[in-house]
Amino acid sequence: MSDTTVLPFTVDIPDADLDDLRRRLSTARWPDPETCEDWSQGIPLAYTQELAQYWAQDYDWRRCEAELNRWPQFRTRLGGIDIHFLHCRSPHPDALPLIISHGWPGSVLEFRHIIAALVDPVAHGGDAADAFHVVIPSLPGYGFSGKPAATGTSVEVIGRLWGELMARLGYERYVAQGGDWGSMITQSIGQTETRHCAGIHITMPIVSPDPDTMNNLTANEQSALDGMTYYAQWDSGYSKQQSTRPQTLGYGLADSPVGQMAWIIEKFWAWTDCERSGVKHPENVISRDELLDNVMLYWLNNTGASSARLYWESFNNPSMDPITMPTGCSIFPKEIFRSSRRWAEQRFHNLIHWNELSSGGHFAALEQPEVLVNELRTCFRSLR
Repeated sequence: MSDTTVLPFTVDIPDADLDDLRRRLSTARWPDPETCEDWSQGIPLAYTQELAQYWAQDYDWRRCEAELNRWPQFRTRLGGIDIHFLHCRSPHPDALPLIISHGWPGSVLEFRHIIAALVDPVAHGGDAADAFHVVIPSLPGYGFSGKPAATGTSVEVIGRLWGELMARLGYERYVAQGGDWGSMITQSIGQTETRHCAGIHITMPIVSPDPDTMNNLTANEQSALDGMTYYAQWDSGYSKQQSTRPQTLGYGLADSPVGQMAWIIEKFWAWTDCERSGVKHPENVISRDELLDNVMLYWLNNTGASSARLYWESFNNPSMDPITMPTGCSIFPKEIFRSSRRWAEQRFHNLIHWNELSSGGHFAALEQPEVLVNELRTCFRSLR
């Protein structure tokens, strides 16, 4: 592939890879069960065994593969890395180009329920004036993208690569959106791609709590601080490992599908708004097949280590520089890190949209797709 070629891409996993997965699942060596009654020590043994059995016996990868292949997919080389992306053009000629970035442990499949409504709003109860041409890349080291062979692929580098991608696709003016690492990449786009990116939307604004507000915190601000404390004490072990020793972790994730599955799905339990009738469970909001579809993009492409390396590159030194680009923020109540508007205004100097939602978590596009679509339409309406 040349440095500027854009080639169509089709997912076609060999049967041998699926046979190998089933063999590994059937011979898994299991740990002792947890000694508590909940998920506080991690994903419970009984549920993990149930999920692994379903994965081996009932799960249908070819269904997911067919869904992926219904979207126009491509690969192109950016910064020496082959980048996989979806490129869904709207039937409406005045559609606004939009690049959407996922994070860890997500994938392009996070956006499976919002693509059609963004691309063709008329077919989904909306207005043609809100149409988008949608570009969704797999991050370097994730999904069907290539893996960096050297250090240096930080969120700032990825943000510039996405600007190059949009230019290569012929988009001189566009907007950007992201969650998790995608939020940080999108915020980087807001700093470096100012000639062509007209605005950004994020679900996890990276800001510092304003010290001047500590004596008169709102209830939401106190809840956000409590959430940060909980994350630091009980929910950040994965990030410490991935940001310091991703290679060591990678051996287990590359060799054990159960290990890869458990490593990912625990976070869907922790970070989604999934409590119903007093029971917190990821399948309350995301189907079993959808959970495993996402895991498959990590397992089939052996990206346990390569995806974790983004933490090594970027987790411990996030940019907190001011952003003057038009910015919209949608704050979901079960997001990992939440901000108040007055905290956000200390960094984002041109807030064009701010909304605090009543339900939803870290994986907004999967948990609350209709809400997120409406947030994007509303946010970017003034930039068309």
